[in-house]
Amino acid sequence: MFNRFLSPETRYARRMARIERFARPISGAPARLGAWANMLFVDHGIFRMAYLNRHPVGTGKMWRAAQPGPHQLARFRAEGVRTVVSLRGGREHGSWPLEREACERQGLKLVEFVLRSREAPSRETILAARDFFAGLEYPAVMHCKSGADRAGLGAALYLILHENRPVAEAARQLSARYGHFRFAKTGILDAFFARYRIEGEARGLDFLTWVETVYDPEALKRGFRPGFWSDVVVDRVIGRE
Repeated sequence: MFNRFLSPETRYARRMARIERFARPISGAPARLGAWANMLFVDHGIFRMAYLNRHPVGTGKMWRAAQPGPHQLARFRAEGVRTVVSLRGGREHGSWPLEREACERQGLKLVEFVLRSREAPSRETILAARDFFAGLEYPAVMHCKSGADRAGLGAALYLILHENRPVAEAARQLSARYGHFRFAKTGILDAFFARYRIEGEARGLDFLTWVETVYDPEALKRGFRPGFWSDVVVDRVIGRE
């Protein structure tokens, strides 16, 4: 909450210290208690204990969800899930070592494919997604922190690139039903798919051809304006990543 009053150097140093702390395997009761406390109260995991925002995607080989806790990962394994995909990228919370440990214990393969919720999707990331989804061992579940924004983008890309679904259908994965706010900064993801329909689909270009030859992330970023109050709710009240 008070990080915005700190210098960039101080914020960076603190973030790196958190990453270093949670990069280590959990050893001993104090470290385990610290990881759980951080997951529940700093990473807002206490809310995910009651509602994981888990939903099937497409034909049912893929699921989307919020950051799971160890007992939720055990349930995934009991239901047949073989791969867990973290879309978060950040490793600065107790959720990360607990997830890593639980996946190893349950025999789940843990992989990462980093997505951003407040930036125009990069061309490189979109083009890499097709091969990434093709190489997964299914059934799989992908997750971000809340299961709303990056999970929505990941689910949409999965439907387009792996199941060959229409972009208009896939873009519905970014919906208020999952907790996504299209008028906050996270709405740039909606604008991305809308831009394809104008620049690509209307000209008969398939999605990947448009990404490779027409899509301009910087132009998308310049043209997008989030709503003030939606942004306040998402970033400062809910505390989304």
